Amino acid sequence: MKTVVVGAGPTGLLLAGDLAAAGTDVTVLERRTNESNLTRAFGVHARTLEHLDARGLADELIATGTPVSRLRLFNRVRVDLGVLPTRFPFLLITPQYHVERLLERRALDLGARIVRGATVTGLRGDAVLTEDGAHPADYVVGADGVHSAVREAIGMPFPGKAVLRSIMLADVRLTDAPRDVLAVNAVGDAFAFVAPFGDGWFRVFCWDRLAQRPDSAPLELDEVRDVTRRALGTDFGMREARWLSRFHSDERQVPQYRQGNVFLAGDAAHVHSPAGGLGMNTGLQDAANLSWKLAAVAQGWAPDGLLDTYQSERHPVGELVLRSSGGLIRLAMLHSRAARAGRNLLGGALLHVPTIMRKAAGTVSGIGIDYPDAPRQPDVLLPPDSRLYELLRAGRHVLLAPSAPVGYDDRLTHALNDRFVLVRPDGHTAWTGTERELPVALRRHLGPPR
Repeated sequence: MKTVVVGAGPTGLLLAGDLAAAGTDVTVLERRTNESNLTRAFGVHARTLEHLDARGLADELIATGTPVSRLRLFNRVRVDLGVLPTRFPFLLITPQYHVERLLERRALDLGARIVRGATVTGLRGDAVLTEDGAHPADYVVGADGVHSAVREAIGMPFPGKAVLRSIMLADVRLTDAPRDVLAVNAVGDAFAFVAPFGDGWFRVFCWDRLAQRPDSAPLELDEVRDVTRRALGTDFGMREARWLSRFHSDERQVPQYRQGNVFLAGDAAHVHSPAGGLGMNTGLQDAANLSWKLAAVAQGWAPDGLLDTYQSERHPVGELVLRSSGGLIRLAMLHSRAARAGRNLLGGALLHVPTIMRKAAGTVSGIGIDYPDAPRQPDVLLPPDSRLYELLRAGRHVLLAPSAPVGYDDRLTHALNDRFVLVRPDGHTAWTGTERELPVALRRHLGPPR
């Protein structure tokens, strides 16, 4: 089976690495000719770190950034990520290019092919067409961003609307670093967010209600300084910009993540405001959900309807992310002083309630997101000296049980346990039950034994 992934961003690279690890013939087509040092994503959430842990990459990525266990929003509202039931109870602040570097290295080491400078011009039933020729494909995954050529080629609508216009981006140096790792606040007419690259440069996002200009309008550092100062009370001695740009933020989602043998993932399937840092994370979690299902088809044991569960499981998550990020950005955009005071007072009070705090932290981090009949499975220690997520690195289901079943060693890893739990390759629980129910459960989730 040949799979073509369009887009060598984090979503496409994770997919490619997983498919290559499963022995699938996979090619990644990327329009860019060189790796970009520019990035919009800065935060890797806990659930994404769990997926990277299941690929042996989490610890190396953590070494590139700064963990933040408490988020401070609007000066007074705080979200405590330390309550999360995970090995990673924090948000990792690290630029997207570190994520891409690790995922690209893994994909290439496992045998994936990456073709750069490949501009997709259309799809044929059995191939992806580029300016340089055709690439045979049994399955196609469009992970090529908000302006997806794959989405356009299949005629998939992308309904939604613009949320924020004229968001300013700048890479700058600061004379005085912010007290918190992340500096973020919004006042009536201005919003600003400052995060470190870790190499002396800082990324600034800011927005000015009073100056809505087109994306093509020139941007000067003085304008970024002014808006940041209004929102945060200081510009931190901002100087020496190496990059300045404007963009607009939409809320959009395709109605179907699958059309025949074509799938959409990441920004090609859903886009939303940058609030909460959910974009890259949601795309990576899309990839983790889809990759093992495509691998099961390639290996010939996928149960009927398995590929359809990508839509039923991930589309609702995309809707949730749009609501969550949209809610945060609308809270940031409150215009009146009274509304902002109410936001801060009520938000601060509610987040002191433990159940509400855990719910908020779980939603933002992805730890609290389950699928129908497939809840997230937390990492557990296993005898003699291993963890569940280490066993998931084989890319197969893991059965926690007193003994190993016969005939499934080609698609199943067994670990001793006094309960019967079947864990999917994406770290979600497929089934729990009794020894008597196990044969039926294995057939349902893994097909017949060899």
